[in-house]
Amino acid sequence: MTFTPDFSRFRLWAGAALLLLLAACGDPPPPPPSVETAKEALRNGDALGAEIILRGLLDGGTPREELAAYLGEAELGQGELAEARRWLGDGEFSEGTSGHGFHMLGRLELREGNLPAAGQAFDRAYGFIPDDSNLWVDIGRLRYRGGEQLPAVKASIKAVELGPDNPAALQFRGQLVRDAEGMLAALSWFERAVEQNPNNLDLLGDYAATLGELGRARDMLQVVRRMTELDPRNPRAYYLQAVLAARAGNYDLARRLLQLTNQAHRDMPAAMLLSGIIDMRSGNYASASQEFDRLARLQPDNRRVRLLLARSLALEGSHRELAHRFGEAALLPSASPYLATLVGRAHEAMGQREQAAIYLDHATHPRTDNLIAVPGVTPLAVVESRGVEHGKDALSLVRGLIVSGQREAAAARGQAFRARYPGSADALSLAGDAELAARRIGPALELYEQSARVRRPWLLTRRMIAALDAAGRRNDALALLRSHVAGDPNNVEAVAMLARRAFDRQDFAQAALLLDHAMRSGGGRDPLLVSLRAEAALRSGETELALVMARQAYGLQRMNGVATNILGVALAQAGDQQGANALMAKASKLGD
Repeated sequence: MTFTPDFSRFRLWAGAALLLLLAACGDPPPPPPSVETAKEALRNGDALGAEIILRGLLDGGTPREELAAYLGEAELGQGELAEARRWLGDGEFSEGTSGHGFHMLGRLELREGNLPAAGQAFDRAYGFIPDDSNLWVDIGRLRYRGGEQLPAVKASIKAVELGPDNPAALQFRGQLVRDAEGMLAALSWFERAVEQNPNNLDLLGDYAATLGELGRARDMLQVVRRMTELDPRNPRAYYLQAVLAARAGNYDLARRLLQLTNQAHRDMPAAMLLSGIIDMRSGNYASASQEFDRLARLQPDNRRVRLLLARSLALEGSHRELAHRFGEAALLPSASPYLATLVGRAHEAMGQREQAAIYLDHATHPRTDNLIAVPGVTPLAVVESRGVEHGKDALSLVRGLIVSGQREAAAARGQAFRARYPGSADALSLAGDAELAARRIGPALELYEQSARVRRPWLLTRRMIAALDAAGRRNDALALLRSHVAGDPNNVEAVAMLARRAFDRQDFAQAALLLDHAMRSGGGRDPLLVSLRAEAALRSGETELALVMARQAYGLQRMNGVATNILGVALAQAGDQQGANALMAKASKLGD
């Protein structure tokens, strides 16, 4: 690293003068800086301080090969990758530092995206330090980035076994547990890591974000304040505060806080989502549409993002684009009634009443919890012509075969993709989809369970629940659903499904609690969900509340047969028989 003249040399001279003064006074001088002092500085995150000590030792005659590993680590800590390569690239380390040196070289290669070279460096490091917990953390991260997620999980477990108090190992394990088991299960891992290293900003950020997702806003704010104490300009601290402000409905403050990140989170999906929501809530619909469109291209299977994009286009008045982009998706059996309503209203706004009626009628039909085969992003014929079976093309290929009814071909392609990438969670999940489509429930469940050890998003959980139900294991399906809701409490669809299961058991009190939470989390625009809340109130004898909920559901969609019927029942319970009869007659016609 190249230095410009500053006051650091003056401070060194002043320190030397102070040592002489202390010696003159008869006090023993402190020991001179050593490699151990530099290593301690590196452990504490003071990469610059470590570099100053190490360069001093180098100038004092310490051999280069004794210091190269640690100087490379110091440069890595400051983001000086070219300078780090000057110390690490030739692999010339002393015997005692070779393991650490090749470990740092692997980190450098990983930072620069050269995964094969990183693997080779880590292999050489393993030959010297096979039981180093930090090395196993980096081996795990390399495997994860290379698509070997199952081996990455094993590496994370090994890292914790070797270093049960190693904060880096605990953090990495927490990150993987968060993906596979949810926020609640991950929380204890982050808490243990923070106990060991309370001043690590990256670790504090993970801990704060997890607290926020679990609804513990006060605890999250306390951790974020600690982050700003350590680094008043930390971008992630501003981002997390923006999340809190947005959840509290203070969108102006959220926007200002997000701007203070200096675009550090510009390409992070969660920040893109937050930015779009802030714009939409602030009335900047065109800007919101652009942000959601950008995110939808990155995450084409994210249904929440697609729905937000559709809503922002509707609010913006882009009716033609809304109808064009979502017309086909809104008629799928699995489509949200709200999406169908948005497309229907768009056709109405363009004066296309016949088209509008198709979508508005579709919106009144209850959405099934059954799995629906959805075509891939790329048409089947296009993918088959490419002869490519990896990434998004593999997804489109298998999905296309399932949709076209070629289930055995889909299963064969899924297994081929899995064989090519045996450690990939995506490959396992896709192979499971193909087996489930071929009605081989047992093999599908086995593949899903392997995939879930790495990552268990809601869509995978849904498929696992369907497979468990099909196998007659309803109690296991319920336990899995409860586990997902505990780890992802703001997932409206998951909470609503759990509420319906409580309703089926006639546990109306539990159903009411879950439905109230779902509506607070954004489900209040779903007439079927609100209707179910009205029915839960009726079953519990809360006639007044039932009437309020039923009117709310009916106001959301007056042509919805379920909402119309429940309002009629509520009016009858309240003694308005005339109004009840009229609505029930209307509900009967809507059901014909």
